[in-house]
Amino acid sequence: MHSRLGMLFILFSFFAAIKLNAQNLPDSTIKKIDSLFIKSDTKNTPGYAIGIIRNDSLIYAKGYGIANLEYDKPITPETIFHMASLSKQFTAFSIVLLAQQGKLNLDDDVRKYLSWFPDLKEKITIRNLLNHTSGIRDQWQLLAISGTRLDDVITQDQIIKILSNQRALNFKPGEQYSYSNSGFTMLAEIVKSVTGKTLRQFTDSAIFKPLGMNNTYFHDDYTEIVKDRSYSYDRIDSTHFSNAILSYSVAGATSLFTNINDMSKWIMNFYDHKVGDQKDIDALTQKGRLNNGKEINYALGISVDTYKGWKQFSHSGGDAGYRTYIAVFPDLKMGVTVFSNVGDGSPWEKTYSIANLFINDTAKSKVEVKPEKSDSSNAILKDSMRFKNYAGDYISEEGVRFTFKMENQKMYWKPYGQTFLLMKGDKDTFSMVTDHTVKFIFSNGSGNNTVDQYWPDNKRSLTKYIADTTQPDSQLRVYTGTYYCPELDCKYGIAVKDHHLVLTNNKYNDAKLTQAGPDHLFSDYWWIDHLMILRNTKKEITGFEVNSGRIMHLKFNKID
Repeated sequence: MHSRLGMLFILFSFFAAIKLNAQNLPDSTIKKIDSLFIKSDTKNTPGYAIGIIRNDSLIYAKGYGIANLEYDKPITPETIFHMASLSKQFTAFSIVLLAQQGKLNLDDDVRKYLSWFPDLKEKITIRNLLNHTSGIRDQWQLLAISGTRLDDVITQDQIIKILSNQRALNFKPGEQYSYSNSGFTMLAEIVKSVTGKTLRQFTDSAIFKPLGMNNTYFHDDYTEIVKDRSYSYDRIDSTHFSNAILSYSVAGATSLFTNINDMSKWIMNFYDHKVGDQKDIDALTQKGRLNNGKEINYALGISVDTYKGWKQFSHSGGDAGYRTYIAVFPDLKMGVTVFSNVGDGSPWEKTYSIANLFINDTAKSKVEVKPEKSDSSNAILKDSMRFKNYAGDYISEEGVRFTFKMENQKMYWKPYGQTFLLMKGDKDTFSMVTDHTVKFIFSNGSGNNTVDQYWPDNKRSLTKYIADTTQPDSQLRVYTGTYYCPELDCKYGIAVKDHHLVLTNNKYNDAKLTQAGPDHLFSDYWWIDHLMILRNTKKEITGFEVNSGRIMHLKFNKID
């Protein structure tokens, strides 16, 4: 009886504290916050949970909309949400704590702890995994290409198996930043290798229990019953929704379950340390650096930059219909976090709309920055006929398509539906009139027009192609056949159907393919939207590479 009364007293005190803190906000501020969620604050729609943290208090916490549409259960600050990629900072902090204990070093080769990962003749460090600079292909896209739908049941062992069969990287470790969920699954396995505990077990004892995050854990068993959880939805129209299925039994890159009340304690730990110390937070938030010395904004499972002149630590998350965001402003001892259970939710936008009610610009952020002078008169080409051949459509190995167009003696660059005026530099070099750091160098070698695009610390090469319209079936049949990927042990077919090329697979509906020149095929499937045709010295097709999103140079061999 005394135990029960004590628990009731604790609960009463907790909710009274939230109510008291909320009352400290002006009514006008509360109305502005609530107005951001007015469309979701109904009994018929999924919605949001929000938390505003100042110093050592959760000063405002509220739910809007419904956690479970089938049972009309409302969202509250206690509602459990799937965090998606917000999970990564907890995986990273686990690694930081183990490094502090001397049980590993961030510059260790991952194969020291993961003997199952193949030797790809490159040293991949734990730090590479944490910074997304490893070059390891992304697990979700690999699974999708192999025929596993993201709403299928997906297990940790399944991901490990697919990563253990990799035969190449997207790029040399440290050369680029490319977001890879695979790296954080591997980090979870490193925690297990070092400690003998699963990531769920380790974080529970090392992070969540000490912080009092008693409703937080890595949900590594999709069959587990979770009280007070939200379910995720996709929008059909303004009043109708469908279930967005999530059946993950994985941990590391995703799958953290928590609520607003618990997440507020994690936010406070960035500036009022209960687990770890400032040295550990500094390690967690140390920005990554590429091999060329360029610093990137991604640190260890969290992004580090400024907002309105104030330092900020932030990250977003998205799986199925869950959308999440966290922003911490350590110098202000403040944070905002927003969770949503509908696919078109906008926690990022809501987070900063809330933050704007509390944060003013610093003096530095108000310093006037003079824009670079735009002199379009330098764009007029006196010998425009010489450069006319450079106009046209270009494509890169990774499937990036640009168009260059000549009009009224001026050259224009047309990427992604936009148009930018170019000015001529030395020889065959052009640059953007509004940003001289973006340059294009054209050349005409071996009968092919090419252009190299340069921008700060990066480069890509593109080749000119003639966009194909309609072709007779006899020409299309050159591409037909069965293509096999030994890394994923899966097959795709290319066939002619209704005078068009289509991509076929046992798990997916046929997808129409469009051509960009003879060697590039595009589909509407996000996981395999660009195929680069491979040929032998006789120009015969021998296979294709998937160069698409977070996958590069994944080879399929033509087997018939």
